[in-house]
Amino acid sequence: MKYDYFIIGNSIAAVGCIEGIRSNDKKGSICVVTDENYKVYGRPLISYLLWNKTTEENMLRYRPENFYSENRAELITGVRAEKIDPEKKTVELSDGRSFGYGKLLVATGSSPFVPPMKGMDKIEKCYNFMTLDDAKAIDKAVDGKSRVLIVGAGLIGLKCAEGVSDKVGSIKVVDLADRILPSILDKKGSEIVRKHIESHGVEFYLNNSVQEFKDGIATLKDGTQIDYDAVVIAVGVRPNVSLIAEAGGEVARGIVTDLRCETTLKDIYAAGDCAESLNSITGERQVLALLPNAYMQGHAAGENMSGGNVLYDNAIPLNSIGFWGLHVITAGDYNGEETVKADGSKYKKLVTAGNHLRGFILIGDIERAGIYTRLVREKIPLDEIDFEAIAERPAEMAFSRAVRKVDLGGISYEN
Repeated sequence: MKYDYFIIGNSIAAVGCIEGIRSNDKKGSICVVTDENYKVYGRPLISYLLWNKTTEENMLRYRPENFYSENRAELITGVRAEKIDPEKKTVELSDGRSFGYGKLLVATGSSPFVPPMKGMDKIEKCYNFMTLDDAKAIDKAVDGKSRVLIVGAGLIGLKCAEGVSDKVGSIKVVDLADRILPSILDKKGSEIVRKHIESHGVEFYLNNSVQEFKDGIATLKDGTQIDYDAVVIAVGVRPNVSLIAEAGGEVARGIVTDLRCETTLKDIYAAGDCAESLNSITGERQVLALLPNAYMQGHAAGENMSGGNVLYDNAIPLNSIGFWGLHVITAGDYNGEETVKADGSKYKKLVTAGNHLRGFILIGDIERAGIYTRLVREKIPLDEIDFEAIAERPAEMAFSRAVRKVDLGGISYEN
């Protein structure tokens, strides 16, 4: 059987792709295949499921129940795409079936990176934390006396810590870096968030690593020994690029795409955590494994697959996350002149360069963060606005009328 559009993967990039396709083509046939056993769900919510702050039913409402039928998209679950033949324009699945395609999107996401650690193969309860099934497995494995060791103090590891915090006896986190969240926070911001997380019972062992797991004890590089009942590996992720690489497509850190999201293989596109995109701030191509970017990239791919001509050229690093009620939003990068304001658990850093806001960190007070995000993404010249007023307290009226109407699209950020 041949479909007009075939999508490998079923997370937010695939959703964006379907909606992008349907913005141009209401009738073309669509098939989505995923190796998970669920329709699309809110992947960032897995920590809240573990924390009993949401339910699986709510997670599966990420898109309406009739999302696939309304968009005339067939969904195949629990099956892995194993091979792409770009000459024959076919996809082979793990169950032996083969499908033809007119246009193909690869949205295979990423997989946990698990560094070699002595004795890890002997751990009875060892988990990753990226999928709904991961959250279910951890929930089943722990109880009120469990000693949980998390290897990795990045976004995934810390959200896991929050998720299990009311279910276990103790949580200890080990990381090779000298601070938590090193990829998105500076030293001061990291310190504020770390103290807040520590107030909820989490212990950190930073600038350290696990040398060996043995008999329920993890021995660290500095000789410290940590007792554990369950281990979560959250060191990082690696883009799933093998399908494109094996088909002869160009792969660097992720799948190489042009600004129309097409790979170096004709009629094959890529989006989401598996694909590179253009960082519009630095001009470099990199993997920006972030949910908003995945959706926008997928939507652009879908539009172009169905006859459109749009460029995905405004991607920026952007994170919005919270830990036990402390909210953190970061965007862009921090190379430039800094304006910093710190007050207890509240922290604001604005970074400017070349008459533009290049990046920011907001901790605690994130009110109207959308204004800062728009300044970074749209590169609005600072001399056209009252930047001093915005730096103190962002409000739409600090923009000129022309900027509000044209660059901000008439959107009011007032709460």
